[in-house]
Amino acid sequence: MNITDYTYLLNKPEAINDKHAQTLENVLMAFPYFQSARVLRLKHLYNQDSFNYNYALKVSAAYTTDRSVLFDFITSDSFVSIQKGLYEKKLEELMNMSVVGSEHLIVEAKESTIDPLEQSILTSIKEATTTEEQKVAEKLAIGKPLEFSRDEKHSFQEWLQLSRFKPIERAENPVAVVDEKKKKLALIDKFIENNPKITPIAKDAVVPTIETVPEDTSYLMTETLARVYLEQKKYSKAIQAYEILILKYPEKSSFFADRISDIKILQQNN
Repeated sequence: MNITDYTYLLNKPEAINDKHAQTLENVLMAFPYFQSARVLRLKHLYNQDSFNYNYALKVSAAYTTDRSVLFDFITSDSFVSIQKGLYEKKLEELMNMSVVGSEHLIVEAKESTIDPLEQSILTSIKEATTTEEQKVAEKLAIGKPLEFSRDEKHSFQEWLQLSRFKPIERAENPVAVVDEKKKKLALIDKFIENNPKITPIAKDAVVPTIETVPEDTSYLMTETLARVYLEQKKYSKAIQAYEILILKYPEKSSFFADRISDIKILQQNN
C-alpha cells in the first residue's frame, strides 16, 4: 500500500478490503499509535460484521488521544455506510464456491474410566446447555458490532469502561514512608496541644434534614446501552436497562420482556 492508496482509503473508508486490512495489521504491529490506520482497520471489521469489532473499538480508544474524535468518526455517515454490493458479492462468492472433494475423518475413541451411562447423561446435559446458550446468544446478537448514534456519548463512555479495575502496585521508598509517618504524628501532636473543645448541640436545637432527591437518568437509557451491559456480562444492569426501556417505549414491551427472559437464562448459566 502506497501513500496514494492510503490517502484514498482515508477519504473513502468504505472501500477498504481484506488485502488493505492485512497491510494495516502489519503497520499497526510496527506503529501501534498510528491512529488513522487503527480506525481504518476498525472500519473494515465493521464492514465485515466481525465479532472482533467491539474489542477493537476499545483498543482503538486506548490508543486515541481524543476519544471524541473517534466517537464522531464511528457515528459518521461514511463509517456506518457499507460498501455498495458488499453483501451481494460475498453471497455470490459462497454460491459459486465449488467443492473439489471431501475427507472422512476417523477418530479413535479413547478408553474412559467414567461409567458409560454417567458419561452419556453428562454429555447430554452439556450439549443441551451449550445449545441453549448459543441460541440465546444469537438471539441477543452478542458479539455483533455495537452501533452508537450521535446522541449516545454516555453509552460509548460506558462501553469503554473496564469491568474490573486492578490497583497499581508501586514500590514504596522506605525513606519517604518514614517521613510521611513523622508528618502525620506531628499533626496529631499539634491537635492535642491546642486542646480543642467540641460544643454540644442544645437539646431543643432543630437539626435540618436534607432529603436526597434521586437523579432521573432514564433519559440516558437506550437499547445500545442495554447491549453494552450485556456485552460486558453485567446481566443485572442489562435487565434493569430493559425494564426502564419497557417504561419508555411501551409499544416494544413484549420485545424487551423477551430480552429480559433470555438474559436471565445466560445469568443462570454463568
